Amino acid sequence: MKKSLTIVLLVLLGISQAFAQSYFDDGLDANFHRERREALRELMPEKSVAVFFSSPVKNRSNDVDFIYHPNTDLFYLSGFREPNAALVIFDSPVEVDGESVDELIFVQPRDENAEMWNGKRLGVDGVKEKLGFSQVYLNSEFEKVLEGDFAKFDKVLTFSLNKGIEESNSNKDLQLMREDFMTAVNYPENASEVTGQLYDLIRSTDIENSANVAQVVGRYKRFYPEVENDEVLNEFLNADSPEKRMEVRDRVPNHRVDITALPQMMDHLREAKTPAELAMLRKAVQISAIGQVEVMKALKPGMSEREVQGIHEFVYKRYGAEGVGYPSIVGAENNGCILHYIENDKRDIDKRLILMDLGAEYRGYTADVTRTIPISGKFTEEERLIYDLVYKAQEAGFEQCKPGTEFSEIGKVAQQVINDGLAELGIIEKGQRHRYFPHGTSHHLGLDVHDRGTFGKLREGMVLTVEPGIYIPEGSDCDPKWWGIAVRIEDDVVITGDGFENLSAHAPRSSEEIEKMMEQSSILEEWVLPELD
Repeated sequence: MKKSLTIVLLVLLGISQAFAQSYFDDGLDANFHRERREALRELMPEKSVAVFFSSPVKNRSNDVDFIYHPNTDLFYLSGFREPNAALVIFDSPVEVDGESVDELIFVQPRDENAEMWNGKRLGVDGVKEKLGFSQVYLNSEFEKVLEGDFAKFDKVLTFSLNKGIEESNSNKDLQLMREDFMTAVNYPENASEVTGQLYDLIRSTDIENSANVAQVVGRYKRFYPEVENDEVLNEFLNADSPEKRMEVRDRVPNHRVDITALPQMMDHLREAKTPAELAMLRKAVQISAIGQVEVMKALKPGMSEREVQGIHEFVYKRYGAEGVGYPSIVGAENNGCILHYIENDKRDIDKRLILMDLGAEYRGYTADVTRTIPISGKFTEEERLIYDLVYKAQEAGFEQCKPGTEFSEIGKVAQQVINDGLAELGIIEKGQRHRYFPHGTSHHLGLDVHDRGTFGKLREGMVLTVEPGIYIPEGSDCDPKWWGIAVRIEDDVVITGDGFENLSAHAPRSSEEIEKMMEQSSILEEWVLPELD
């Protein structure tokens, strides 16, 4: 039975050898990463250096760690996937250790015992051979190689490092590099991206606009402890005249260490995808859409949320995806009203709708596709009305997906359609504020499911989601016939030269198409496992 199932899957799902690629033969070769580093240099100011540290290893339980996921910025610029690493990029060549270089990478050493337990490491020679770096050092050499060199630069660009990392032997080398770096550059105490951005805003204001800037500082103070505890920001906020605010402005620290510019540069670089990145994303999205289709055909009353999740993730693995880009959300009935519901533990689902928000991760790039379908195979009257309203809102959002449109416009038009539709259905009063659509409509997609981006005007190559939704939890202030209905439709689109392409179009979207797909038989129906005792 298992053998025949595999054969059927290979035929019906169209598995191709193009999906069976090795770790390094993934479409993002050394040239891709080198070009990304060059693109970053073009954005860096003169006499500056950018420093990236790898993500720490995170413990799951006792002596078991979570599956390691690299810092996506470091991976984007280097292709390196291992922990305990640092990447240093200079805006122009400098002399290090007697040689002229424009970049350095520090990596963990080869270790026969560690590799026996946890897998092979690249080491210095492997990084040179596989990733194309000419200057590669062991992480233990970080302080020695860069001793005194940071003093040469007017600007040291990095990310906020004040948040500590988990102390363990697995992170020891990373912690030492971070500490050496912070000492070498006199890293500012309590620095954060938020305070840095507010410092920049204050430095750029004038006497006429200083009151508006003070209002911004006040809003941030309510939500960020680092702003509340910052002496300079509080002094600016509490100044009782424009003239005194200007006096504070002139005293705002202008540290050589800049933790706001580099994140903004990476936002700009990563928001538009290269052809090589789009190839990875296409596969991730295609796999995810096929998973949605297979569940539409296989879903039957009496199944469990976890069983549905398993079908999706089985398809992902069968296509060679590493796993999921985020925890899978499979919410039946009222569970669909919980936006980030990941327990997926409801059994014997037999009525209403099931909302499935899942995305395969393929070679580091993740999809994000949501479909909501009737467990019985047919929408009720109320379910169809809500579903078709969300579909209409998504269609309106799609119309905004073209170069030059403000990112926020997608959400504005989708929200208006839903507001008008809910009022027509009598669920809300016209113009009434409500919580039935509580989230944004779009986000960037790439190496992170909520990927980097500037959220300004859309431009060719951006990949983003369009995902309106309506959620009416039990007990809501409306007719009980609507209670427990939760609908989200989410597709992944790439902005083209004159519009967009829906990468997840393989999965049916309209209520009629979904019902028709659910009438088809599933190859999984023949797969009967023995009952447990």
